[in-house]
Order: sequence, then structure tokens, then C-alpha cells
Amino acid sequence: MLVGKPVVVVGSINIDLVVNTERIPVKGETVLGKDFRIHPGGKGANQAVAVGRLGYPVRMIGRLGNDAFGSQLRTNLERAGVDIAGVATTEGTSGIAVIVVAQKGENSIVITPGANALLTPQDLEANLEIIRSAGLVLTQLEIPDETVEHLAKICAREGVPLILDPAPAKVLSAELFKNIEWFTPNETEAAFFIKNSSNTIDMYDPDPMAQILIGKGVRGVVLKLGSRGAYLASTAGLTELVSPFSVKAIDTTAAGDAFNGAFATGLMLRMGPAQSARFAAAAAAISVTRAGAQPSMPVMADVEQLMECAITPGGTGALPLLSGK
Repeated sequence: MLVGKPVVVVGSINIDLVVNTERIPVKGETVLGKDFRIHPGGKGANQAVAVGRLGYPVRMIGRLGNDAFGSQLRTNLERAGVDIAGVATTEGTSGIAVIVVAQKGENSIVITPGANALLTPQDLEANLEIIRSAGLVLTQLEIPDETVEHLAKICAREGVPLILDPAPAKVLSAELFKNIEWFTPNETEAAFFIKNSSNTIDMYDPDPMAQILIGKGVRGVVLKLGSRGAYLASTAGLTELVSPFSVKAIDTTAAGDAFNGAFATGLMLRMGPAQSARFAAAAAAISVTRAGAQPSMPVMADVEQLMECAITPGGTGALPLLSGK
């Protein structure tokens, strides 16, 4: 593996309280749960672990509470190979996500930010050398808006490419868009960001959606289309649809995080954007066949095996028997 500068992830670290049910309850309804598990999560930590599990150097900037969950989450990040020198501890609780997973893999999530809400621009300044060391920086929107804005300004000033996973979707400033190298929404998030741009756009056609987002100032867009794959577009003229891999999903939690971590890893391994997206699609496909967020992240051998299966003459791209180790 050709290893260069590390991926630096700035984002949330949560504990996931996961309930499996036959279906997600509607308003006012009680349903019987089939199983309950506690997993490490948080979009930032998930993406950092995704990179670490693939064997690529990764460093994280974030905040944990001084509760029992905080200690557990810190240990889990270290075990996944994540450098946590930039992860601080604060008084109070760590971030918590309550996740309901239905029988077919769909999920519904409620997040309490906890210590994640206390990650400030000052924390970024205190870890400036970590950001400067990065080959690229990966962030999300589960931390305060002003922190994301400040991070984007630092990355622009220091010449470090920034990947923004805009989840959960919220209003972003025009200046922030202009400091983004790769913008990676799923279909729901993309619809949020283009909702006032056109009344006639075909929401099933990814190219017009991507072009509207590029018009906001980002240099590249990766639309995560779930079972339809991923669509890339850039100011350099790239337009490409990356086909999905055929798998049976049991839990879609953190599939997008697996994709983002693998996409960042692919770019750092000099695969090129389209090849990186295919690599990321394979990682995401493996993740949905496993329960939990971070426990579902694949290792490099698993991703390579799935991709090889897809390109072998007569291969279907279906998921082979994987190690999961």
C-alpha cells in the first residue's frame, strides 16, 4: 500500500443504542423490539474507523464526555488504528444516538449531541498542526456550524482539500460551499440543498442535481444513490455513474460513513475520483451486510475481494464469503 499523508477526520463521536424491530413505528405507535445492542458510532468516528480499518493512517479531532461511554469510545477508536491525540474530554455526557433498525435494514435515528456540541473553533486552532499534516480533511454536520465554517477556512488557507458529508442536512453559507473539494450528500440530503433551485428537476436524474450543487461553488460532488450506486461530477468535467454491488442488506446504518471513509482512502491512495468511488461503493456494500455502525466497517482484503469478484469473467458482483476480520 502506497501511504502518504494521513486522513484527518473532524467530527462527532457517539455511542449507538440500537434496537431491532420488525418495522419502524409510526407516530404514537409502540412496537416490540427483537434485539438491543450498544455500538460505538457517530458520523465522525464511523468515518475515522472506516479509514483505520482499511489500514490507512487516520487522525481524529473531536470531543468525548467524561462518562463511561467516553472511555469506551476512546478505546474503540484506538483499537481501530485511529490517532486520537486531537480528541479532548469534557465534563458531561458523550454523544448518544438511539437507532431503530427495521427487518429490511431501514433505520430511524435520534441524536443527542452531548460533548460533540462543545467542539469549538478554538479546538481546531489547538490542533492546527494535525490539520496541517493532513492529505485531506473529512468532516460532517454533527458538530457546531461555526466549527465546520472555521474548519473550511483553515483548510482553504492551508491548502488542504476538504470533503464535507452534509449530514444531517442544514442550511450552509455560500462561503462554505466555495471551500469544499468534495461534497458527498445522499439523495435526501441533495434534495434539501437544491429544493429552492428548480421546480422542474427530475429527482431521479443525478446529473442535474449534481450540476446545481457544483453551481453553489463546490469543486466536486459525489451523490450517494444507495442501491443505484453513486454519481460523480466535478468542475474539471467529470460526470460518471458508479454501479452498485449486489448484496443483501441487513442494516444500512453507517453505510454512508463507510463510503466516505473509503472514498477518502481511495483518493489518498491515488486511485482517482471514479475509481475511489467504486472502491467506496464496495466498502459500503459490505457494511450493509453486517450489523452496527463501526463493527460493520470492512478491512482492505474484504473490499479487494468483492471488487475482484465483480470484474472476474462470469462474476456477478455478488458478495462473496468475507473474513470480517
